[in-house]
Amino acid sequence: MAGFSRADDNAAPVPGSKILVVAARFNDNIVSLLREGALAALERLGAKATLIEVPGALEIAPAIAIALDVAQKAGAPYDGVVALGCVIRGETYHFEIVANESARALTDLSVSNRLPLGNGILTVENEQQAVMRADPKQGDKGADAALAALALVRLARKLGART
Repeated sequence: MAGFSRADDNAAPVPGSKILVVAARFNDNIVSLLREGALAALERLGAKATLIEVPGALEIAPAIAIALDVAQKAGAPYDGVVALGCVIRGETYHFEIVANESARALTDLSVSNRLPLGNGILTVENEQQAVMRADPKQGDKGADAALAALALVRLARKLGART
């Protein structure tokens, strides 16, 4: 899969944007690489990141929903969200459930809330693939997820939405 283009308008700064980053602790050696890439990209483009950690990929969407609700009630809503996790195929059907349902929940949450969201949950066959995709010096999919969220924040601002 080709990486996110960092050479176009999608790499333009988004100063003052508040981005929630929710990272799963499961497969933390991989997720730490995703987190490193995402946080570096957000900082580079002038966004302020708030990091929340949850047990696994299935807990990411509920954590986002809770955090969005709390932030909204406090009068300090987030402009966008980045979801980070890693699901590695095993010998059971559990991989499909976690991969499919985490993606579905994030899409539902994003669309229903008109929420700029970058999905950085890797779904891979093995740890080697995960490292290649997550490592900021290789695939840097954490940065890609952050850039995707910021691209949607830019779009929302351009169209006059809430962010």
